[in-house]
Amino acid sequence: MNFEDFINLLTKEDVEKINQAFREHQKPVYNFAKIKIQDLEKLFYLKIVFTEQIFTDWFNYDITLKDEDIIFLKTLLEQEKNLLRYYNEEDLKIHFISPILNRINFKSYEHEVRDFYEEFIIYETNDVILKGIADFLVAKGLKSPKNPYFFIQEFKKNAGYSDPEPQLLAELISAVELNQFNEMKGAFIIGENWIFVMLNRLAEHKYHYSSSRTFNASNINDLQSIYKNLLVVKHEILQKFKTQP
Repeated sequence: MNFEDFINLLTKEDVEKINQAFREHQKPVYNFAKIKIQDLEKLFYLKIVFTEQIFTDWFNYDITLKDEDIIFLKTLLEQEKNLLRYYNEEDLKIHFISPILNRINFKSYEHEVRDFYEEFIIYETNDVILKGIADFLVAKGLKSPKNPYFFIQEFKKNAGYSDPEPQLLAELISAVELNQFNEMKGAFIIGENWIFVMLNRLAEHKYHYSSSRTFNASNINDLQSIYKNLLVVKHEILQKFKTQP
């Protein structure tokens, strides 16, 4: 078989895979799991804004937890509080994080939105490729994610890279550009500690971001605040569809 015969046998999928491999070879590729804040600052205009005021509307949303939700959180905490800081990533997800997210219930068949775990995301510019596995995201789509709206990045304490914040920021940057949104919310988790993040898109590849105070999930008041913050995210996502024509 000569080279021309080989080319004629290639399918469209084969050609796309070859083109993708060539593109990746020509550009630097950064994986979410290994990216550092210094990498993001070299690739984009990225500036942290130190203010709690940016979280005012999010955290002070007028919402009252139901009695059954409070009982659920107290019971969950009583069962897990002694082990939160010792769990590995999968244990923390199964025993503590997933029960909370399942009770929030981001799934809406009406609006075709749900939560996804361990999903691959890729964002490509003329100069760089960001890609990797997102631990958790809420997105448009029921079979597969289309437009991401919210991310949670979990963190394994003994991982080689010790800062989960840039991993989350890389996901948020990818999402705002893919969606052409001006704002994206997320959170990262280290053991019992939750930190919420807001990224604002100033222009293409220019961003401000802020990180909240640490919410310690082993404290019942902080755990209730975490739960409220997630309920607000759910409300805002579903509200997007109610306001659309």
